[in-house]
Amino acid sequence: MDNYLDTDFRFESKIIEFVNKCSEEIEKDFENLKIVEEYNQLKVLNAFKKQKLSATDFSWTTGYGYGDFGREKLERIYCDIFKANDAIVRQEITCGTHAISLALQGILYPGDEFIYITGTPYDTLLKVIGLSGNEKGTLSDYGIKYGKVDLINNKINIEKVLEKINSKTKLLAIQRSPGYSSRQCLSTSEIEIAIKRIKEKYPNLIIMVDNCYCEFVETKEPIEVGADIVVGSLLKNLGAGITLNGGYIVSNSTELIESISNRLTSPGLGKHVGVSFGTTRAIVQGLYFAPHVVNEAIKSAKLFSYAFEKLGYETIPKYNDNRSDIIQVITLKDENKVIDFCRSIQEYCCVDSHVTPYPWDMPGYSDKIIMASGSFIDGSSIELSADGPLREPFNVYYQGGLNYYQAKIALINVLNTFNRKKYISI
Repeated sequence: MDNYLDTDFRFESKIIEFVNKCSEEIEKDFENLKIVEEYNQLKVLNAFKKQKLSATDFSWTTGYGYGDFGREKLERIYCDIFKANDAIVRQEITCGTHAISLALQGILYPGDEFIYITGTPYDTLLKVIGLSGNEKGTLSDYGIKYGKVDLINNKINIEKVLEKINSKTKLLAIQRSPGYSSRQCLSTSEIEIAIKRIKEKYPNLIIMVDNCYCEFVETKEPIEVGADIVVGSLLKNLGAGITLNGGYIVSNSTELIESISNRLTSPGLGKHVGVSFGTTRAIVQGLYFAPHVVNEAIKSAKLFSYAFEKLGYETIPKYNDNRSDIIQVITLKDENKVIDFCRSIQEYCCVDSHVTPYPWDMPGYSDKIIMASGSFIDGSSIELSADGPLREPFNVYYQGGLNYYQAKIALINVLNTFNRKKYISI
């Protein structure tokens, strides 16, 4: 294998040796991950069995989508997996930002207030809210008020949240994953503590969790620890590099799902319409593979973290920290390093490995973004990818990897580039 990598791929032997040694040294850390993978795989299989998933559920429907039994069964499967009472799982939801925006627009009315209790939300949400840009139809345009409470030591500042809640507050939002910030993902146990305290005083407040990048990383999902509504994308963990597009919204409240589905289609039609265009098979198949693929992504993130820690870089989380999402943050402190990291990842993507990514003004972001993502499904963040905004402290956000071996060779390529450019010394 070393000879193959040395001759066909032209990697320096000392880089190959370094990455192989890193992989060997963290192998024991992968054992606990298998337990989570097996539990979540059985959870998926049990939902398929309980709902009597059938070949006929993959049939096409046309027109309005009345009687799309596969679509209806898919949403019941999601209810079983997330321990929810109702769900919207649709290919019409284009991404995680769309799912969050849809939920907020479906629940909030003029004069209502919502508070992000995990600090400033992800960059693309700022335009949805109306905090940046000059977009039309923002929440602010409709008289919906926004507030935030920053985290303290990477924890929800519960006391501050309780102080900020007022008579206009209708919804609290929790973003689990870091977005383009320098923090660790919030675990379900941390969310549970916060929800319990808040609900003791304000039992009727709606608590929404942005679950992007977090599904199947732990054995529990946010509905199980008290969240009222959970949203996410099918282009990330749950798609497993198979699902073509889509998003999901799950809740214990059928009333909330009805309000959101009326926003998705129209009042009176709600979730009763919406043709699936034959996408149900891909969504269900992605869900089947998701527990294993998520495990591969976590293993890959651990390897990247461990290697860069050994080279003196700051990583979030550390390789041996407990994880609640698939994202690995590496602080490079140099714009050129971020660019070279992403380009080196792109060279070992499955698709468009010959393409050179450049920073660009990506829609929804205030800073130039560089993104490496040569994937079977365009924008599928569960596949090998890396990106980051060109701003201080110049973090790169590595995620995904459908299999560990692809991530390993991509890491070798990154370090080969870094060593050649004298960013590191091995």
